[in-house]
Amino acid sequence: MGGEKKNILLTGGAGYIGSHCVIECVLAGYNPVIVDNMANAWPESIKRVEEIVGQKISFHSIDLLDKPALEDLFKKYTFHAVIHLAGLKAVGESCELPLLYYRTNVGGTINLLEVMKANNVTQIVFSSSATVYGSPQYLPLDEKHPVGQCTNAYGKTKFFIENIIEDLCSANKEWDAIILRYFNPVGSHKSGKIGEDPQGAPHNLMPFVAQVAVGRRKQLKVFGTDYDTPDGTGVRDYIHVVDLAQGHVAALKKLDSKPRCKVYNLGTGKGYSVLDMVNSFEKASDKKVPYELADRRPGDVASCYADSSLAEKELGWKATQSLDKMCEDLWRWQSLNPNGFQSNGENHGT
Repeated sequence: MGGEKKNILLTGGAGYIGSHCVIECVLAGYNPVIVDNMANAWPESIKRVEEIVGQKISFHSIDLLDKPALEDLFKKYTFHAVIHLAGLKAVGESCELPLLYYRTNVGGTINLLEVMKANNVTQIVFSSSATVYGSPQYLPLDEKHPVGQCTNAYGKTKFFIENIIEDLCSANKEWDAIILRYFNPVGSHKSGKIGEDPQGAPHNLMPFVAQVAVGRRKQLKVFGTDYDTPDGTGVRDYIHVVDLAQGHVAALKKLDSKPRCKVYNLGTGKGYSVLDMVNSFEKASDKKVPYELADRRPGDVASCYADSSLAEKELGWKATQSLDKMCEDLWRWQSLNPNGFQSNGENHGT
């Protein structure tokens, strides 16, 4: 990329997916700028990313609900595009605290879009979720599958944001947006320096499995054993987080061709059950992962996996990393950092 590097704003850029996206942005020749309120991220993560890429990364501790702070940020930089990852993301919690999720995810996005519009920044990649598909009517899920029959408030916030972005693109011809619906990211950068380190008990399967293996938690709870799946446990499309981050950069490049508003699934196209994941992780870590069987969680569906052929055709992107590689990289991160970023003795927050 000749000339001056293009500034890319990454909201939620200090988090698990965001930190990997920052690395891929640097490798692709962009200048990433991180905004994060650090509600589910660690300052140490940014330091580690800087070690990996060998340069300083611009970081601003801003909550998207703080519109004046966002407005000030857009005065400091000329942004080429935004990768919007920030948001609350726990399915179960969203069913208990829906107002918090609507305020944070939808309200924060509206602030972001308004500030973008006021500053003539009209390109956005939005991190959506396969939860917008609700209970699958057919598998694998392609982009034409009906959306909106979400089984939880988290999924509804993603669905509403998709609608807001689509309406914005329809009303304003200068806007271009790519909506990425993705599945369950797993693994970490091959260095083992960064990875998923949720605040409190993990809401996602694999960080919980890894914390059990490393001795931080006693056992895993497997929610739902009577689904209509090969072994009765839930089946999901798990994707290596580096593959996912590369998908975001592919989407960023696609924006320059003025695609208007496009939706792509990012997944592997393969479904793995909870017990498949546990077995693969046991193999990668050479540790036993004790588990107990429990009732289904509200809002969960039996099976969910993607058809990502459209992303391959139009973005030139395809997931390449295997389930074994996901588990090996996850184990490297967790074994090198048994207490996550706090293994460094860091306290949360800035």
